[in-house]
Amino acid sequence: MNHDWAYESRDGQHFVATELTRGPWDAAHQHAGPPTALVCRAIERAAAEAGLTHLGRLTANLLRPVPIGEMHVDVTAEYVGKSAGHYAARLVAGGKEVARFTALMQREDELPVPAGTPGHPLPGPPRRPADCEPVYMPFASASRRSYGDLIENRLAEGAMFNGPCTAWFRLRHPLVAGEAPSPYQRVAVAADSGNGISAALDFTRYVFVNCDLTINLLRRPRGDWVCLQARTALGGNGCGLAESALYDEHGLIGRATQSLAVRARA
Repeated sequence: MNHDWAYESRDGQHFVATELTRGPWDAAHQHAGPPTALVCRAIERAAAEAGLTHLGRLTANLLRPVPIGEMHVDVTAEYVGKSAGHYAARLVAGGKEVARFTALMQREDELPVPAGTPGHPLPGPPRRPADCEPVYMPFASASRRSYGDLIENRLAEGAMFNGPCTAWFRLRHPLVAGEAPSPYQRVAVAADSGNGISAALDFTRYVFVNCDLTINLLRRPRGDWVCLQARTALGGNGCGLAESALYDEHGLIGRATQSLAVRARA
């Protein structure tokens, strides 16, 4: 059965993943973007009770592959103050903890940046999505739906899976059935793709799985589109780093980093 959403909610804490979460490394495993966004959703809801509405940072420690199936999300408030709160979360699937998360949620206040502030206004995106050609994730398949069908891509610079690359992302389908995703959830779905779109190694000869993901955001994103200006750097020791500058159509919103485990395929 084809679904038009990434997850179905059972009770607000238990979810069932659909085929639209499928990642590039194994047909039975999820791309890390959708489950990170699902945990982001849970953290946002917990923090809203304290009036904390801006996601300043989200870090995912990816412990195991996330299977396509039922999952459980737990969120804990570790410290909540007047201006900021620190939260922790666990993602459990198949009876195992598959990922741990920490997040910084901040209180928002209207405070315009004074004219003439050094380094401002912040840079805009290299090209607008309307000016970019549509492209498809290389692992998207007409016979097997995947993350490539969950999102829509437009290419701004470079070429996917061929070194430094800038691409726009937009959700084609809801993250959770019956819900509109928040701006932060839209960013989380996309940000885990930095190491993919900027891959410097041949996908058929190497794997370069990210072990973590950290997203830092300076303001609330606006609009449906999220841009990743991504670059992969390799250490020659089986390790690497993918870095992405993040934009919406109005300008820079933050950055994302991923620590990579690089291996030659057998």
